[in-house]
Amino acid sequence: MRRIFMKIAYDGTDYCGFQIQDNEITVEQILNEKLSVLLKEEIKVIGASRTDSGVHALGNVVVFDTQARMDAEKMATALNTHLPQDIRVMYSKEVAGDFHPRHRDTVKTYEYKIYNAKVNNPLLSRYTQFEYLPLDVERMKQAAKYIPGERDFKAFCSSKTSALSTVRNVYSVDVLVEEKDERVEAFCEDFTPKLITIRVKGNGFLYNMVRIIAGTLIAVGKGRLEPECVKKALESLNRGDAGPTAPAKGLTLVEIKYE
Repeated sequence: MRRIFMKIAYDGTDYCGFQIQDNEITVEQILNEKLSVLLKEEIKVIGASRTDSGVHALGNVVVFDTQARMDAEKMATALNTHLPQDIRVMYSKEVAGDFHPRHRDTVKTYEYKIYNAKVNNPLLSRYTQFEYLPLDVERMKQAAKYIPGERDFKAFCSSKTSALSTVRNVYSVDVLVEEKDERVEAFCEDFTPKLITIRVKGNGFLYNMVRIIAGTLIAVGKGRLEPECVKKALESLNRGDAGPTAPAKGLTLVEIKYE
């Protein structure tokens, strides 16, 4: 028996998350079906991150066991010929039999993207959250400074979580203005359209945690919350002190780095 490692990218728009669910189409289900056809044996992948419905990935990870003799590095190309266009294997390799993608120290990087403009850009709408009101990026940066560290993030977690502990270590939270859409800038009198990225790195995240962080920073950027609300929420552990949960489509799992 061999254990195969695959780095997976997908557009999560049309999937009910990564993890298999009854009567729903998920990324894990598609991978299991197509791998079983390719390798002519029943395959069940183990995913590193169970991304939510509508969330995208550039760097999710799966492993699976197989008796097939196909070259591990060629499996990525072979599987891609069977997969739908919104799921791709970036590369594949053989790893030690005891390698488990969720039971190792990792650095996970998520990005939440916001298109801030008067009119939405249809070419970005599947992968960004559109915000009509101008966002104050400096206020968002002030709020983000309270987040990094090893602390209890209960206030930034959905009540649906099954985690035994709500303590996590967030290494960094950056608010970046990546680019201006100069093609439409001339038509915008009130403010220049901009693409804002909230980049969060940590050793792991609670259910909806990154989306709640993003929703809180967006609310701060709109002036609906003060930057200090983040400090208050971390101290009170009260979900009501943080902002709303941002929509799933703006979130992408960018990378899982194994230490």
